[in-house]
Amino acid sequence: MPYHEWFIEFEKNIDDLNNFADIIEKSMYTQNVYYKDLIDGKVLQKLQITPIKKGGFDTYMKSIGKLGGQNKLPRLSDNRKIADELYRLNLTRN
Repeated sequence: MPYHEWFIEFEKNIDDLNNFADIIEKSMYTQNVYYKDLIDGKVLQKLQITPIKKGGFDTYMKSIGKLGGQNKLPRLSDNRKIADELYRLNLTRN
């Protein structure tokens, strides 16, 4: 099943990533009345959060030659190109 995957670079370690994801997901429920229906109806899986190593997004932007103030990492994508590259560069933190 498809799912939302958020890549987040935290300033400090999160003790309970699942609890953090639950808080965000509850907020998504209130902002989009259909989101909970999609989860309950098993059309979407629950939100997944993938922590990124400190400086990971800068490392990614540098790897594609776009490090600098005028370049921004896309906030939303309908494909896995950036996600796959973050994994390939070993920038995720498990």
